[in-house]
Amino acid sequence: MNLHTLKPAEGSTKNRKRIGRGQGSGRGGTSTKGHKGAQSRTGYSRKIGFEGGQMPLQRRIPKGGFKNINRMEYAAINLDVLQALADELKVNKIDREVLVSKHLISKSDLFKVLGRGEIKAGLEIHAHKFSDAAKSAIETAGGSVHIINR
Repeated sequence: MNLHTLKPAEGSTKNRKRIGRGQGSGRGGTSTKGHKGAQSRTGYSRKIGFEGGQMPLQRRIPKGGFKNINRMEYAAINLDVLQALADELKVNKIDREVLVSKHLISKSDLFKVLGRGEIKAGLEIHAHKFSDAAKSAIETAGGSVHIINR
């Protein structure tokens, strides 16, 4: 085997269609574009989603839904997570800096304390929001609730 004898596998390559090269080629005249109409003209490009005049899919399907531009997203932190954090770090105050340092929230997150689990330590907790269950559980354990302004 030499470099000059190498060939692609049989049937793996095809010659491209050479259109507009005279009548003898079989693809002269209209160059496979048919007679007249937009598609035969130069510069024609079909609109995205065009279905030959049929009502396009994106217009057949009804519009739906709505996005509230004033929606506030809160990261959820539960009481059992706060209790585990207090036990691990031996702290009595939990705020945004503690949660960010433990990678429970990101710096830009707003967070809400939810009532899953139980809390034993009297913690001072600073958060953007509290559920009613979480608030009462913290206060009955002897802790305090502080709401952070955005």
